Amino acid sequence: MQKPVIIFSKASHKGKEVLLINFKYNLELKEYLKEFKGICWSTDLRSFYLSFDKEVTNTLFKYLRAKDYFIDYSALRTKRESKAMERSINTITIGREISNDVLNDIKEFKKWMGQKRYSKNTMNTYESMLLLFFRFQHPKAINTITEKDIFKFNTDYIMAKRFSYTYQNQAINAIKLFYRNKSNSLLVPENLERPKKSRRLPDVLAIEEIKLILGLTSNLKHRTLLSLIYSCGLRIGEALKLKVRDIDRKRRFMHIRAAKGAKDRYVPIPVRMIVLLTEYIECYGPENYLFEGQNGGMYTAVSARQVLKRSLQKAGIRKSITLHTLRHSHATHLLENGTDLRFIQELLGHNSPKTTMIYTHVSTTSLDKIKNPFDDFDL
Repeated sequence: MQKPVIIFSKASHKGKEVLLINFKYNLELKEYLKEFKGICWSTDLRSFYLSFDKEVTNTLFKYLRAKDYFIDYSALRTKRESKAMERSINTITIGREISNDVLNDIKEFKKWMGQKRYSKNTMNTYESMLLLFFRFQHPKAINTITEKDIFKFNTDYIMAKRFSYTYQNQAINAIKLFYRNKSNSLLVPENLERPKKSRRLPDVLAIEEIKLILGLTSNLKHRTLLSLIYSCGLRIGEALKLKVRDIDRKRRFMHIRAAKGAKDRYVPIPVRMIVLLTEYIECYGPENYLFEGQNGGMYTAVSARQVLKRSLQKAGIRKSITLHTLRHSHATHLLENGTDLRFIQELLGHNSPKTTMIYTHVSTTSLDKIKNPFDDFDL
């Protein structure tokens, strides 16, 4: 019997943000879902729901995937994308129908990605994108899809909903990779073009602002986390996955394992950071992960973002700053201090020097040397 596709979305209910869990009626799924802690049924919403929380959503996702249910979570976009969707004049709706053959093909495709060592995030994202795409195309068979169908999906859904470049690019990547393994298809993956990427420069904090933020982060654990992200230019995922054994305080190096692109790298740790790490480890005594949650296990990205948010409020900084801004700031400050771009590329774990080159556009070192004729005006 075909298993229903489960659709995750968000809504406001009784003044709170909730996660909606919708699916075509299935008694087995209904009973299984009711066993999950916190699940409620709303007659008004005509849906199962629970209070929206990223950790709980991830736990529910894993709970459902354990029974091989397909989950479409494409509606859980960023705030910017959600607002854009609300502003959209043409409301394009996608049905829930999808053929059993398509579901089986997506399942096999995900297994193939697994043996190719794609990351879990990539596998889940591509699965979600393909579920959305083939629901849009239903009832067309996989081998009858053409480039015109891709164009229609882009214009009538992605563009009409004003989704981001990243969203569109992920969708095209998923479709291209999926169809590379289809020999009897009308679609030629190599002919599919990705959207043109706009070049946006990263936000960067001044060194004085970094010092202010860290100085106002009074909790030792929180200060150590933010300091490590900045001082070593880490992605938030890399910092949270660090284990105590990955830190070599004697050699002043850390081992970043299976980072973006499934790559390992070694990153030097500044002397001052070693002092702070030693103080933190002796005080908190983490056993496995360097930064652990209250109930053990890995510290969450949601908690880390809240830490930064509180420190920014204390510092009175109202810029749109994220944890990744600390990494951008680290790279820019290294460049301004004269560090060779090739070393920065290695430290950050970038595949291409082109990615690292973006910091030359936000560094003030060269720009400060330009003499502006306006400075000679006597006004």
